[in-house]
Amino acid sequence: MKVLFYRYGSICEPDIIDTFREMGLEIDEYRNEMTVKDEEPGAIVSRLGDYLMDHPCDFIFSINFFPYVSEVANIFRLRYLCWIVDSPVMELYSTAIANEWNRVFLFDKEIYKEIEPLNPGHVFHLPLAARTEPKEELFAKTASDAKKKFSHEVAFVGSLYTEKCPYDKLSKSAPKELTGYLDGIMAAQEKVYGYYFIEDLLTDDIVEQFIKYFPTFYRYPAESFLTDKRTLSQLYIGNKISANERVHTFTRLAKEFDVSIYTASDTSKITGIHNMGLAKSLTEMPVIFHESKINLNITSKAIRSALPLRIFDILSCGGFCVSNYQPEIPELFTPGEDLVMYGSEEELCDIIRYYFEHDNERKEIAQNGLETLKANYTYEKQIAKMFEMAFFADK
Repeated sequence: MKVLFYRYGSICEPDIIDTFREMGLEIDEYRNEMTVKDEEPGAIVSRLGDYLMDHPCDFIFSINFFPYVSEVANIFRLRYLCWIVDSPVMELYSTAIANEWNRVFLFDKEIYKEIEPLNPGHVFHLPLAARTEPKEELFAKTASDAKKKFSHEVAFVGSLYTEKCPYDKLSKSAPKELTGYLDGIMAAQEKVYGYYFIEDLLTDDIVEQFIKYFPTFYRYPAESFLTDKRTLSQLYIGNKISANERVHTFTRLAKEFDVSIYTASDTSKITGIHNMGLAKSLTEMPVIFHESKINLNITSKAIRSALPLRIFDILSCGGFCVSNYQPEIPELFTPGEDLVMYGSEEELCDIIRYYFEHDNERKEIAQNGLETLKANYTYEKQIAKMFEMAFFADK
């Protein structure tokens, strides 16, 4: 079986390509999206269509959803499999989501509930995964001085979201009544895990006011199911809450613990934090997770119920993971045995103190998490489920 792998540069792509090959698939990598940016949709459709005429395949695959790929797949009557690994993905609300040949796999159950009615029977829930073998090989050949270099008391790898927070472009002339209300609901949501209520609290008047003072407000460029309220909730407010939460969390942790962050974000306003710069995804990040005592996951608020890829990354390295509560975590892993969850900054601090004093317990949990992942959430196992749903669910 031959797959056209539509690439754009996602960190997940190499592992999935390797897994496809190990499963016996022939891979044809279509890399135009990686090098040609901002191409008009019509040109993309034409180019991809011409390519498929000369390079026939059995199905198309991508990480995240590309409406124009879906349109081409529909024309060629080819199944288009895509695995959503990020949030928000505004393209999910394109009318192309309803195309007959789509097979869309969503890692977040709450987003699945929202999207599935737009194309019943062609949208599925599928948690994420990770590979372990390449990391085991990496650890075996990593020198002791490198292991020491990437060993930390408390480590976090990722963005603070402060540098990619479009909400901050809201005009300074926006009325206090608007900004005060939004600040209030964002502060409340920051403290709540497991339920995202922002969209419920946005009135039509609030949305209209925001747009009035935000001249570059995003609107999907083609027909879509997207509403301004949904855009404000997910794209603008969700990212802003994530930025606030991460800054507040690390400001609090740095007062008591030795915290190292690998990020390109500006951390100059967080006193006591160690900004280590960027980590190389394939050669450094796994060593950080493997060697550090506490690895933090702070889930973006746009991910409503699911486990983000970072949890799988940490566990696949045999790392000890401490994550904020997400409703789907207990469905996949056992809290307290495979990883540890917190529900507030105060509880997070208590957890860190506890596991600094109970090192054997910490190591046992890290090992359990690795074994559970290997038994249930490798790419091979999850992709096998994907193929079962994509090719046999409707038979």
